[in-house]
Amino acid sequence: MRPQVTQAAFARWPQLALLSVALVGIGLAGAQIAGTQVSGAQVPGAQITFGKLNLAGKQVQSINLYGAEYASETTLGDLLTIKRQGAIVRVEGLGHVLLLPIDEDQVRSTTDFNTVQLDAQRLKARTATLVNGNLYLPLDTLARGLGASYQTGQFTLATRTLQTVSSRTGKDSDRLVLDLNREVTVKDELRGTVLRVILKGTLAKPQRYTTRAAFIPYAEVTQEGSDAIVSFTLPQNSGYRVYPVVRAGGTRIVVDVGPGIPSDIPALMERLAKPLIVLDPFKVQGTGRDVTLEVARQAAELLTKAGWQVKLTREQSGELSISDRLSLARQSDVYLALDIGRFPGTTRGGVTVYENTGSSPSLLVNTVRNGKVLPYGSLVVGDVGGTRRLSELLRGELKGSVTTGQDSIAKMLTLSETAQAALLLELGWAGNAQDRANLAMQGRVQAFSVAVARSIATYLTARANNSSQVASTVITGAKP
Repeated sequence: MRPQVTQAAFARWPQLALLSVALVGIGLAGAQIAGTQVSGAQVPGAQITFGKLNLAGKQVQSINLYGAEYASETTLGDLLTIKRQGAIVRVEGLGHVLLLPIDEDQVRSTTDFNTVQLDAQRLKARTATLVNGNLYLPLDTLARGLGASYQTGQFTLATRTLQTVSSRTGKDSDRLVLDLNREVTVKDELRGTVLRVILKGTLAKPQRYTTRAAFIPYAEVTQEGSDAIVSFTLPQNSGYRVYPVVRAGGTRIVVDVGPGIPSDIPALMERLAKPLIVLDPFKVQGTGRDVTLEVARQAAELLTKAGWQVKLTREQSGELSISDRLSLARQSDVYLALDIGRFPGTTRGGVTVYENTGSSPSLLVNTVRNGKVLPYGSLVVGDVGGTRRLSELLRGELKGSVTTGQDSIAKMLTLSETAQAALLLELGWAGNAQDRANLAMQGRVQAFSVAVARSIATYLTARANNSSQVASTVITGAKP
């Protein structure tokens, strides 16, 4: 007779937490000491055949060992983290931890003689064994512990799902808790002032969650392709952190937000939320009404009402000095000069958007624009593509109401000093009678103002979205 291992030895183990491998080894390994040891060699008359297994969508090889299907450590290694610790094998993945004794008696390993631990639950089930010195694990036991679906030749993972969203309020920070049924790869993106937590390959029900929290009053859950997105506004002067908690039966993603969380957001990223728009209306004598100032004022009013930060270089009461204008131009995220063309004796007319093609007096600006890459460099120095995109947006907004041309200019001091997107909008020509008549109409001034405001707002919004801060976190024990 084989000696029996009493259940009393297991009854003393804690019920709510995983045991240390050392402690488990005493009990689990003890269960497979009795009987004849085969030392990994195939017993006489062993019934082992090879088969094909669809492992989470991938075709791999399995073996049939005395009527039970097993897969090798190598085969399962792409899906799970498997570690041999003495007489115990530890399996981590999909938000679960499994402890299986290694029973070198192949026949006995395929029965329910051994006790395995699936998260905090212990039960009798098939366990790991050795075949020709290689470690093999039973697929039905793995499926049971990992929450997967299994039938012979088919091992299917449960669809990754965002199950619940909850919140907790603190004194100087709030907590958003995302519970999923299994492991997930998480990315966080800061788009302007909106923080997006991206759960890769996850299904979620689109919904708006309201909370009683002071720093996260709401969170929006959306589905974008195969990914679930949880987004909310990051409060001013607040930091955030996103981290996983692996627990029995699933995975929890925790998002802490508030002034009590140290901010590791580069100072340059703040420019995405608070960009500076500089409108520089040139003063033109002898044209009657001050059209450049009117357009600048109306555009600034539209932008300010929408929450943007705008500064004008000139008002009716006076204008900034050239050094102050240059200083603003250097600080700006968008610089737009407004002018009316004038040249004695010319009949030239029409509206033109000019892009700067000259070099900058700044070595840093020229270095970046010539192809050198710096961390967050696009927030320090915009490439020519930014100016070109703003030009296209402005001309697009004017299309239909004002015929607009495009040209370049190489020697304009304020444009060359500007590190970000910068344009000169020429509203017409003082010596052209038709242009003077057009500029006298309030509808033309209104069209210019709206086009300027909308093109700048669209450009800066897109820039914020494209300059997201991205960080990735992979849950411990999961395979990316």
